[in-house]
Amino acid sequence: MAIPKAMRLLGGATFLVFLFVLVTLYRSEPTAIKLPTEGIKEGTKPKTGLRPQGWDHDPQLDPSGEAPEPLRRVNGKNYDPDNANSDRINATLLSLVRNEELNDMLQSMHDLERTWNHKFNYPWTFFNDVPFTDDFKQKTSAATKAKTSYHTIPKEHWEIPSWINKDLYAASKQRLKEKNVQYSEMDSYHQMCRWNSGVFYQHEALKDVQYYWRVEPKVHFFCGVDYDVFGWMQDHNKTYGFTLTLLDSPDSVETLWPETLKFLADHPEYEAKNNAKGFLTEEKEKGHNQITKGYSTCHFWSNFEIANLDLWRSKAYTQYFEHLDKAGGFFYERWGDAPVHSVAVGLFEDKSKVHWFRDIGYQHIPFFNCPNNGKCSGCEAGRFTDGDDWLNSQDCRAVWFKYAGMD
Repeated sequence: MAIPKAMRLLGGATFLVFLFVLVTLYRSEPTAIKLPTEGIKEGTKPKTGLRPQGWDHDPQLDPSGEAPEPLRRVNGKNYDPDNANSDRINATLLSLVRNEELNDMLQSMHDLERTWNHKFNYPWTFFNDVPFTDDFKQKTSAATKAKTSYHTIPKEHWEIPSWINKDLYAASKQRLKEKNVQYSEMDSYHQMCRWNSGVFYQHEALKDVQYYWRVEPKVHFFCGVDYDVFGWMQDHNKTYGFTLTLLDSPDSVETLWPETLKFLADHPEYEAKNNAKGFLTEEKEKGHNQITKGYSTCHFWSNFEIANLDLWRSKAYTQYFEHLDKAGGFFYERWGDAPVHSVAVGLFEDKSKVHWFRDIGYQHIPFFNCPNNGKCSGCEAGRFTDGDDWLNSQDCRAVWFKYAGMD
């Protein structure tokens, strides 16, 4: 029996409405998302329970789509792995990884390839302080269609510098151990933090590279991303991208801020006019600023960072890193690359060039960046941690949004 014309029209209209809602969910502009309120009206109940920062809900509970247009997408074979004239820009996925972390690295690769890189085929660049095994090379190269390269870090880039007093370093490690500063006893951790802070981009393999996306072993990516993230950074004049921002251990960076102020006193010209200094100095956790002499310890969690290498190659950062390196805090304390990069970005860079990738679902144990997006699976929207409740208090996003907005 034929369906009446009116019913056909009604069915067509319903289908069009469904398509409109679906497109809106997938492509809604993140700039339309409003900051959660700082307080909760008496008698009302927040969506997910009162978060420690006073939000009525996590902004990741609001429906979000992709980053703002323009967006570069796959069109035919424009991002094919063997296309010598592809639309890929000068960028790489970068990993510092040990041979024994092969399985954890493969997990990270599988996630990022599945959600993003199988479409765009950006190369992977692997670094290790010892040569990579054939097994590592074979299995990681098999995990991607993109090119892979493997590099050993020169000894002079990795070794403890000659100006570090070994007796003072040994005593400092003991003092930090007594204060329960994580990883403070591991020489390799101190070396890694220094290398990631100001040495990695000096490697010959990166001398001509413009952008990188840092990928660590044993991380997860949850959401399909259908645009060229590197191309977006370039087109929108962004120099630094993050997913998570957290508090650090104040005992690990006790003199980082005083040394930074010494540097600024000698080089006031490097402080950007539109900076995010307030993000670095607003006390979020009682007691942190007293220990650090003014630093909030808020920092971008650099196990995920997408950045323009010109940031670190700049005269301002080069001289800043050299100042910090000579001060010895990478060894006498446990200065991490995350607070060092964050302080530099917060002071020397225009805050409008820093971007929160809310649409990239990400986990590094025990924290999440979980968007409310139809392209995500395996990640609960608005979930910040799967650890103890007190870990919610380590979230510094509210402080960043206050001083720089959500972009």
